[in-house]
Amino acid sequence: MENETSELDWSDLNTLKEHWSELDHSSRKEKFARLNRPDAEELFLSFGPLEQIELIIDLPAVEKRSWVRLLALDDAADFLQNLDPEPRQEFLALLDEVSRQEVVGLLAYAEDEAGGVMNPRYIRLRPDMSVEEAIRYLRAQARTPIETIYYTYVLDYDQKLLGVVSFRELLLASPDKRVREIMKTDLVTVPEEMDREALSDVFSSHNFMALPVVDEIGHMKGIVTYDDIVDVVQKEATEDIQKLGGMEALDAPYFKTSFLEMMKKRAGWLMVLFIGEMFTATAMAQYEHAIAKAVVLSLFIPLIISSGGNSGSQASTLIIRSLALREIRLRDWWRVFMRELSAGLVLGGILGALGLFRVYAWHLWSPVYGEHYLLIAMTVACSVLGVVLWGTLTGAMLPFLLRRVGLDPASASAPMVATIVDVTGLVIYFSMASMFLSGTLL
Repeated sequence: MENETSELDWSDLNTLKEHWSELDHSSRKEKFARLNRPDAEELFLSFGPLEQIELIIDLPAVEKRSWVRLLALDDAADFLQNLDPEPRQEFLALLDEVSRQEVVGLLAYAEDEAGGVMNPRYIRLRPDMSVEEAIRYLRAQARTPIETIYYTYVLDYDQKLLGVVSFRELLLASPDKRVREIMKTDLVTVPEEMDREALSDVFSSHNFMALPVVDEIGHMKGIVTYDDIVDVVQKEATEDIQKLGGMEALDAPYFKTSFLEMMKKRAGWLMVLFIGEMFTATAMAQYEHAIAKAVVLSLFIPLIISSGGNSGSQASTLIIRSLALREIRLRDWWRVFMRELSAGLVLGGILGALGLFRVYAWHLWSPVYGEHYLLIAMTVACSVLGVVLWGTLTGAMLPFLLRRVGLDPASASAPMVATIVDVTGLVIYFSMASMFLSGTLL
C-alpha cells in the first residue's frame, strides 16, 4: 500500500483530493505547499473549516492573510467559529475593516440559524432606477466579491426589502423602464433566526438559488445561497444517521475526532442500551420455571424478539425520516398509528405463518418438539404476531413522543427501539406460552 501511494503524482489536484484522507497532518501540509496557487486555492475552498484551519493555522501572518481573505464572508464566519478565542482574534485582525465588521455581525448569530449561514454582500437596487442604470450598476458590482448576481434585491432608503428582480428579467426589459415596474413583490423571505433545517425545507419547496434573510421589521440582512444550504443539509443528515446508529452525533469528521471524544460519544448510548438489555435477563428470570419445564421454548426466544426489533427499527426509520422531511406532522400521529397498526398486523401475520410452518415442517422431518408440536407452533405464531405488532407501534410512536417533549426524534434509533421491544417481547412470548401450553408442557 505504501509503495502504491508513493508512486502517485501528488502534484495532480484530482489525485490529491482522492487520497487526502489517507495522508497524515504533516504530509497534507507538505503536499498543499507544493501546489501551484490556482490549484491550492481550489483545494482550499473545497474543504470545510476544520480542514482549512489545519492547513493554514501555522503559516506566517502574511500567508494567513492571503488565505483567509480568499473566503466568502459566510465561509470566513464558519472558519472563525471553529477557532479558539485567541486565534480567532488573530484571524479577525487579518481581514480588512469592512469585511471584519461584516464577519463579526455574522458571528453574532448561532451557527444553526439563517443569519449564521447568510452572506451580507448582495446586489442592491433602488426602485426608481431605470433598467439601463441597473444593468450598468450590476456590471460594476460583478467585479466585486458579491455572492451571486442572478438575483438583485430592491430596497428602500431604510434598507427594507421591496422586491426582487432576476438578472434575466433585467436583460429582457426595456432600458427606460423603472425597476419598480418589473420587480416581483410576491417575495419568499426567511427570518434571520430560522433554524437551518427549516431553511433547507424552504429551498426544497421553492427551488430558488438564493433567499433573502430579513429581520422582524423587514430590513434585509443578507442572502443564503443554495450551495450554503447543501452543506447544511449534508451536516444535518450526517448527524441524524449517527444518532440512528445509537450514538451521539460527532462534532467533527471521523479522523478529526480524538479517540477519547469518540469513546464519549459512543459509550454513553451503549451503556444506556446495555442497562436496558439487563431488563431482558430480569424478564427471563421471571419465567425460569416455565423454561425449566419446557426447554423447547428457549429455542425460539432469539427468533421472536429479533422479529420485534426488526419491525420496530423499520417503523422508527420511516417515521423519523418523514418527520425530518415534514411529510408528516405531530398532529398526524393518530393516522400514523392506525396505518402502522394495520401494517403490524399484516407483517406479524406473515411472519407468524412462517413460524408456524417452520415448527410444523421441522416436526415432520425430526419430532424434536414432541407430541404437543401443534401447540408450540401456535405459541410461536401468535407470539411473533404480537411482538411484531408491538414493535411496529413502538417504533412508529416513539419519534412522535420525543418530538412532543422537545427532543430529537432521531434519538429513537433502531438500537433503542430494539432494546425496548426485547424486554416486552419476552413478556408477550411467555404469556402466549402460558395460554397455549398450560396443562400440557407447563
